[in-house]
Amino acid sequence: MEKLVKLQIDGKEVHAPAGMNLIDAGHLVDIFIPNLCYLKGMKGFGACRLCLVEVEGMKAPVIACNTRVREGMVVRTQTEKVRDIRRFVLDLILAIHPLDCMTCTKAGICKLQEYAYEYELKGTSFTRKKMGYPIDQINPFIRRDPEYCILCGRCVRVCKEQGTNVLDFIGRGINAEIGTAYNKSLRESGCTFCGSCIDACPVNALPEADRWRKGREWEYKKIQSVCLLCGSGCDILVSVKDDSIQKINAGEKPGSSKKYICAYGRFGYDYIEERTKLTNPLKRVKGELRETTWKDALSIVAGKLKEAGKNIGFISTAGILNEDALTLKKFAKNVVKTRNFDTTLSLYADVRSLVDSQPALITNSDLIVLVGLNPSQWNRALPALDASIRKRVNRGGKLIVINSSDTRIEEAAALSLKGDEVQILKGIAKALINRGLKADKQLKSAVRDAEITEDMEKAAKLIAEADSPRLFTAPSLFDATANIALIKGKVIAVGLESNARGIALAGLSTEGKTYKEMVNDRMKVLYAIGEVPLSTRPAAEFLVVQNSHFTDLAEQADIVLPSTTSFETEGTMIDYLGRFKHVHQAIESMGLTKSHRDILIALSKIIKPAIKKPTDAEIKKLSKGKPKLTFSPFARKEGFELSPHEFIESVNASVLKGRRLSWLKEAVAAVAV
Repeated sequence: MEKLVKLQIDGKEVHAPAGMNLIDAGHLVDIFIPNLCYLKGMKGFGACRLCLVEVEGMKAPVIACNTRVREGMVVRTQTEKVRDIRRFVLDLILAIHPLDCMTCTKAGICKLQEYAYEYELKGTSFTRKKMGYPIDQINPFIRRDPEYCILCGRCVRVCKEQGTNVLDFIGRGINAEIGTAYNKSLRESGCTFCGSCIDACPVNALPEADRWRKGREWEYKKIQSVCLLCGSGCDILVSVKDDSIQKINAGEKPGSSKKYICAYGRFGYDYIEERTKLTNPLKRVKGELRETTWKDALSIVAGKLKEAGKNIGFISTAGILNEDALTLKKFAKNVVKTRNFDTTLSLYADVRSLVDSQPALITNSDLIVLVGLNPSQWNRALPALDASIRKRVNRGGKLIVINSSDTRIEEAAALSLKGDEVQILKGIAKALINRGLKADKQLKSAVRDAEITEDMEKAAKLIAEADSPRLFTAPSLFDATANIALIKGKVIAVGLESNARGIALAGLSTEGKTYKEMVNDRMKVLYAIGEVPLSTRPAAEFLVVQNSHFTDLAEQADIVLPSTTSFETEGTMIDYLGRFKHVHQAIESMGLTKSHRDILIALSKIIKPAIKKPTDAEIKKLSKGKPKLTFSPFARKEGFELSPHEFIESVNASVLKGRRLSWLKEAVAAVAV
């Protein structure tokens, strides 16, 4: 249990954990100390000097972001002396900052504007200076305008902590600025365009490139939701005006250093307004797809499903919501009465590895072991995992990378072991047992012949000495990695799709033909839900495609049913860390689109028996399962060989064809050349 110290802040008694800084301690009793450079979760930086406070017994004011609580400390945050200092600091900042608050896009959430109002500053008492820095706006994502920069360093620090290292301080004194190496544009500097700097910036120096005249902050309806584009399942904040998405930010609270989403999650939303967005059902007439009514489309599909008997297959992505997954399972088993239902999850994982994954948080780990995974912010394969691990390492955690190939994340590792992952894990397990850690007889017997190298011994030492090691593994290596967790630590299999764990817990896994078999066998009816990674028509007599966009596969279908996007529906999902999350509807559904579950329920009413939406109890039950780890032979599961990067791109093909993300793909290709 952490030790608490007692202190006073502005007359209020505070019980704060030892080592906490004064800004965070103030928050415990709703006292907010002004600051422009502090980010919760990171060490105090002291760049802005606004958080100066008086502490009884100290000769001069101290900065609250870097001052730790002490027993009996008496702190005053609003004395005349500290208010005068803050007013002076703000006066200096305003001397080099544009005073266009009336039209500034940051108005309403600008911290400088907020403090200028609080300290009654309409302008500056100093001679104003315009620096004349050029604006970097040759990309469709981020507009970098150094004229607005207040040198708080937030963008530099988040960029460095997550390992992208694009922004830094340049120059000294009045001529100091924040920029890229050699003052290149963001496009030329290796920027991933994740936009972490947008969320971190307290002023208008780093807004979205298209932010101008898209509405004021107070006009937006803001909806907390989840990005469903990859296995990270990041929290997002969707800003909506006039039933149109204006921007997306990371979902963490303002001022938190935990904020991260990649370029796909932040800027990919414009795909919902692309010409390929489906708004009406389509049916094939004389070789061409033509618009039809829901009644007609559902009647045709219901008829084909009735005629096909048991030779019917349902394939789906593992990015659909829990409610859709349970509805699909009920529809296939109870209405159509087929055991042929499977998802893209089966292409990269087995169900047990995800069901038996243990709940864990990266932020609570002092040691992270990465097995057979290559997360990357640069090619956007599980980018949030990459960023989170790098952040944890920069805050004192350690990383061990075990992989048969080169990975970029190993540059952040305390130890990197290359080679056959199974043999490396086997050697580490033996080394842990040799150190006196407990293991059952089967496990001891399995590693008896294992060879232990010097690096394996080092890895075992790090795991043995860690308080809370977390082992993140590719699903194909789950059993071998779980054997280490049986000795010490927690093991988490990382899926490639947002709701892979929810799909596994819902039991949406075939009891008949597998995904691959249904695609390759000649099914009488094949029913594809979501953007499955197929560009050519499978060997099916009748093909139904149920998706939000007109894909290559939809173009070859016999019936196309328009479904809603994640922004147009409500539901839940379970991320790879075992967290139960809510996806909230941000905008009204376009045209005549329906959610996956509503389409299946409407079909069930025609075919009989009719099914209902899953109950809250059924949904909550998914997150109550307890992982069960048992010894399994050290082996790699076969049949899951695919490129995570290519797979993630294929199940998000419609998103990547959006206006801005198309530019990103071309820009990355151009830089590579």
